[in-house]
This record gives sequence, structure tokens and C-alpha cells, in this order.
Amino acid sequence: MKSESKPVYGVNPVVEAIRAGKEVERLFIERQSRSDGIRRLKELLKEKGITWTDVPEEKLRRLAGSNHQGVVCFLSEIEYQKTENLLPAVFESGNVPLILILDQITDVRNLGAIARTACCMGVDFIIVPAKGSAMINADAIKASAGALHHIHIVRESNLAKTIQFLKDSGVTIAGCTEKAAELVSAFDFTVPCALILGSEEKGIEPELLRRCDALVKIPMPGKVASLNVSAAAGMVLYEAMRQRM
Repeated sequence: MKSESKPVYGVNPVVEAIRAGKEVERLFIERQSRSDGIRRLKELLKEKGITWTDVPEEKLRRLAGSNHQGVVCFLSEIEYQKTENLLPAVFESGNVPLILILDQITDVRNLGAIARTACCMGVDFIIVPAKGSAMINADAIKASAGALHHIHIVRESNLAKTIQFLKDSGVTIAGCTEKAAELVSAFDFTVPCALILGSEEKGIEPELLRRCDALVKIPMPGKVASLNVSAAAGMVLYEAMRQRM
């Protein structure tokens, strides 16, 4: 795993970091471990609502050497926010919400580049899943040219539930996919809206697509009918700003 962030490992150091209120970016626990320390750690994680990934011992050894005690944790470079706190604040400020939802964007450089564009284009906040997303580490922050320190990032364990919350709050959901019939220019970005972008490999999860109010695509008459996801984000967000200006 490429990251300039150093891991915290060992049961007690990880427990103390969590109790001190540190944001957890990724947490890996040895799949076969049944120790009392790991059991107590998992109870704390459940209490705090922190997700973890069960992995073989070999992965932990690669990340932190042999003294990992069954757990390796990467602390976050940023402070994550909550959708239910940010959205009302945007409405109360008099702005029309523009939100970006990133589904399964796993490349840190793409994530950083998208955050940089979103920050430039006036996106209010970005939502990423708790699992299946790139780490927001030093590499991502470098790729964002520091934008990840200036735009709110929300991390949600259930994107489908979050999308429903946004819809119930008056936000229109648009999924950007090559499967769409409507061009992105036909969508009304002047209303409160959230745009979903999926990974280049898998696209947007079917469950999330079903929850969209509209599906849009970027016109591509050229010989190559695919775009890097960060380039696609730039094109769609430019259209949003063009309409809003």
C-alpha cells in the first residue's frame, strides 16, 4: 500500500488512539485472531461505529513487521464530517447545494484530482464510502494540491441510506454513466443536486443507480469512448458551474 502515513500497530496503541478521538482511515485486524485484546478492540470499534477489515496475518506483517499484535491502523490526514450536519448548513447559508458522491474510487491520485476540481468548482462537500474507497493519505492530498484540506469530506457506511436522506431533504440525485440516454447538458444543475461518479472498472453500483432521479452521460463522438474518472468529473462539474453562472 503506497502511503507516506505511518501505521499505528499493536492493540494498546490503537485503542489509545481511538479513545483520544483520532480519525481512523483504515483499520486491519488479523482474521484468525481470537485474543482478549482483539475482542476488546472490536467492542470499542462497534461502540464508536468504526469499520475494520479482516485480513490474513501476512498482510499485517507486510504493513508493520512482526510486532503488530493482530492489528494495524492508519490514522486519517483529515477530519471527516457528517452529511446530516453539512447539508442543513448549506441550505441555511442561502446556497444551492452541489454535492459529489464517489462510489468505489480506489485510486488515490484520481481521488485527489477530483477533490481539487470539486474545490475549484464550488462543490459543497464530497461523500465517499467507508469501505471500497481510496485512502485519503499524503499521496491523495498531494494529488489534490492541498484541496482535501479545504473541502468537506463525508465518509458513510451506507451510501444508499445517505442518498435517500439527501432525496428526502430535497436534493436531486444524478448518476453519471455511459448507460444513460440523457446528455449531461440536459440535466438541471441549478437545483439542489448530488452527482454520483463510479469507478472506471465497475461504474456506479446498481443499487445506487436505482435510487437516482436522473442518469446522464458525457457526449463522446470520438474513437475512444471512455474517460478517466477525474477527467469526467471535471467535465460534468464545469457544466454544473456553467448553468449556475
